[in-house]
Amino acid sequence: MANHKSAEKRARQTIKRTERNRFYRTRLKNLTKAVRVAVANNDKEAALSALKDVNKSFHSFVNKGFLKKETASRRVSRLAKLVNTLAA
Repeated sequence: MANHKSAEKRARQTIKRTERNRFYRTRLKNLTKAVRVAVANNDKEAALSALKDVNKSFHSFVNKGFLKKETASRRVSRLAKLVNTLAA
């Protein structure tokens, strides 16, 4: 356990950050899964809709500092490539 005032504050901050990061990580996985499930079901409409949500959310995560810009772009790009494999 922390013995100094500053160490106690750092411990509180770590708990807050962990909670926030858990939310973003889970959201990220669920959004990605929605696209992959839609592609697996061969549903282009749902896949495009989910991809739109992914793009918006991932780039908002960049603004919040959870993801780096290149990481978000790479992940969205790979998902877009996957969606584009579906026939119209």
